[in-house]
Amino acid sequence: MQKIYYAAHTYMIVGVISGLVYREITKWQDFTGDTQLAVVHTHLLALGMLFHLIVLALEKAFGPSDGKLFDWFFRIYNAGLVLTVTMMTVHGIQTVFGAHTSAAISGLAGLGHITLTIGLILFFINLGKQVSGATARPDTASQLHDQPA
Repeated sequence: MQKIYYAAHTYMIVGVISGLVYREITKWQDFTGDTQLAVVHTHLLALGMLFHLIVLALEKAFGPSDGKLFDWFFRIYNAGLVLTVTMMTVHGIQTVFGAHTSAAISGLAGLGHITLTIGLILFFINLGKQVSGATARPDTASQLHDQPA
């Protein structure tokens, strides 16, 4: 559970900082157009922080980290998110500074999205096995039975 929490916390910090960087770079360059930097902030907060907080809640209830695919999911999903956000940042900075953007940047961002998708598939396969193969975890079972009807 610790590594899920730390991942969520890290993405929250980086997400907030990326929003500040976007605002300051565009203000410094007097840039008013569209740039990928505008969505790096939301990608980090939604796909990074919020997703990991949901995984943390699911961990408490069903224990997906006990599954065989969890470590694969965790590594692949985070690698995909880091690659995607890095390429979005590079592309956004090049746009703000008026530099030519290589097609390789878009290709790598696409690979990041594909990697994210593979990670999500692994997550759902793993979670499905944990949900169908077990009842509530022992530490949450008493809480579920103590609820008023």
